[in-house]
Amino acid sequence: MKVIVPLAGKGTRLLPLTKIVPKPLVEVAGRPVMDYVMDLIKNAGLDVDELIVITGHLKEAVEKYIVSHYGVAATFVEQKTLDGTAGAINLARPYVDGPVLIIFVDTLFDADLSLIKRTDADGIIWAKEVEDYQRFGVVVHDAQGFMTKIVEKPDTPVSKLANIGLYYIRDWETLFDGIAHVLASPANQGEFYLTDAFQYMVEKGKKILTAEVQGWYDCGKVDTLLETNAHVLTTGRVRKPAIPAGVTIKEPVYIEDGVTLKESTIGPNVSLGAGSIVERSTLENSIVGRRVRVADCTVSGSVVGNDQVLHHSQLVGMVASGGEVAKAR
Repeated sequence: MKVIVPLAGKGTRLLPLTKIVPKPLVEVAGRPVMDYVMDLIKNAGLDVDELIVITGHLKEAVEKYIVSHYGVAATFVEQKTLDGTAGAINLARPYVDGPVLIIFVDTLFDADLSLIKRTDADGIIWAKEVEDYQRFGVVVHDAQGFMTKIVEKPDTPVSKLANIGLYYIRDWETLFDGIAHVLASPANQGEFYLTDAFQYMVEKGKKILTAEVQGWYDCGKVDTLLETNAHVLTTGRVRKPAIPAGVTIKEPVYIEDGVTLKESTIGPNVSLGAGSIVERSTLENSIVGRRVRVADCTVSGSVVGNDQVLHHSQLVGMVASGGEVAKAR
């Protein structure tokens, strides 16, 4: 099986961090988001023979990381025109000759991928029940659990199962027929949506099973990225070195080796990267990168990129990276 991973997006809701760091390599509890997704595939025991990676923004950094970390063959295709999810997946068409798993890696999820081995459906679309269904595309299914349609941001609760961007397609030929149909139709506000290709499949009589996930954690904007960081810490990915006198740790935290702490309070829900120095400061509910210098500061609800210097300031609900500081979006 091949895995298509669309990574072309710019991650504008995490600026200025994503001027420097590709969105899939933004870290949660000391690891890039994409690492957690790749772990899910590995732990499911799926026989993956190739990643087809759709690149764009900061593509060289993405390619270098994938080649050096994942030990699986990878083909990289640049999406030069950001024309939507259907356009992105269409770029993989020359390299697909069998069933595919499609994963948008700006979220983490607790999904049972072993279902792939147990179903004879033409595809699977994973979804999560949410209360704020008006914010999402929601999956409507029949009594047997097969998708009938996807409704974008419904006014009424026709379904509360939000589409999370994780799909398995056994009938890959009809998928690409559907994508071709979508790309030949008028664009929706300048974009072509992959979900319209799934609708095409359903209308051709194909069976796409709806499968619920236990958890779904967004990493695409600051507040949800920090919520995801807190979830990962709370569920077991914690780490702290020996704590010197004068320093208070409020767990959970993930503190890498080589961090210097003096007269500070760290936590709860803080990830702190190697080589950083924190003096006379308070860090809470934040992700702080590597080689960061923080002195006489309060950092709360914020994301701080690598190599930043913060002195005598309050960073609340902010993103600091590359010498820039911006209000979280």
